[in-house]
Amino acid sequence: MIELLEASHLALEGENILVEAKAFSTRILRERVSGLDGRLLKRAVHALELPMHWRVQWFDIKWQIGLYEQQEDKQSNLLELAKLNFNMVQATHQRDLREISRWWRDLGLIERVDFTRDRLVESFLCALGLSAGPWFSSLRKSLTKVVIFVLVIDDVYDLYGSLEELECFTAAITRWDSEQIQQLPECMKVCFRALRDVTYEIAYDIGKDEDWHQVLPHLTKAWVDFCKALLTEAKWDSTGHRPSLEEYLSNAWTSSSGPLIMSHAYYYVGHKKLEDVADLLQTNKDLIYNVSVIIRLCNDLGTSAAERDRGDAPSSVACYMREANVSEDVARRHIKELINQAWKSINARCFSNAEMPFLRPFIDVTVNAARVVHMLYQFGDGFGVQDGDIRRQILSTVIKRLPLD
Repeated sequence: MIELLEASHLALEGENILVEAKAFSTRILRERVSGLDGRLLKRAVHALELPMHWRVQWFDIKWQIGLYEQQEDKQSNLLELAKLNFNMVQATHQRDLREISRWWRDLGLIERVDFTRDRLVESFLCALGLSAGPWFSSLRKSLTKVVIFVLVIDDVYDLYGSLEELECFTAAITRWDSEQIQQLPECMKVCFRALRDVTYEIAYDIGKDEDWHQVLPHLTKAWVDFCKALLTEAKWDSTGHRPSLEEYLSNAWTSSSGPLIMSHAYYYVGHKKLEDVADLLQTNKDLIYNVSVIIRLCNDLGTSAAERDRGDAPSSVACYMREANVSEDVARRHIKELINQAWKSINARCFSNAEMPFLRPFIDVTVNAARVVHMLYQFGDGFGVQDGDIRRQILSTVIKRLPLD
């Protein structure tokens, strides 16, 4: 039943037998789990909480090693090699975290923009979930910077700026011109300048001396699209507009930051011919869209209650509740079904990549973005609540080494 449940999450659109298999295996396991014990109990609970296909492999590795350690027929040499490999890779992650922590401290942004969230560790964990391989250090550090600024800019739009100020800020981002921000408050000027500097740094890291100026327009366009989507949500909030679920998602997949993050990741793991970037990103737009929808919907499921209490802009849950005139429980089930449908489209893209093997690393990183949000919002807002269980569990993957004896 556990294996059937895990396999059912690899379903494609139209594979109704696997849909039935998921419902059947889930029901059986929930009925029988109280009668299990030992390793079988742990496996069943783990699969019911979140299937393997939806988990970040690296964040799950300590759990898997611990489970294998309990096997009576385990191979001690294999177990020791697994632990040794984990510790070696983890040492690279720790070095990356030290370097990015030093960068964040030296930047000093949090002291000048005191309304924003200080989420360095969470941002690094997101980047690590996308690219855990030890050879991905540059990508991890750049994505950490991107995620940090996603939070900073999101807070500018959500918490600080008036609508007039946000329109001016968006115009400055669109033109990439600091002259546009002269009338803005100092903290918004600081945000713009820091974002511009970091984007130049990342473009130079990707293109070095020769191609950085060709990379920059693609990165800036991703930030423009993100900020315009945030501005749309700010206008909805300002005017009291309540979008339908379809209208909400047509904007929210961009404001989720998925396209922004994937545009940056592409240059580190995708096809390197810069002239082909736009075409290849367009070719993979369906994959990026579905992953971005999952990012948004998982976030909404984990934070909708808190955002409703704060009076924030509507989430997908609130949009569907109002549109269909249903309870929150019914709306949440509908949103979870939308996530299932998005995964079916992602699966189709993952399993039909033989014609473009050079895109495999990009596809893996992109799909990992969906897995990261599943784990972060598995038990609520694992990103916003800094002392949450899921944060401590994932953080232990970076900090605590595995004993070899």
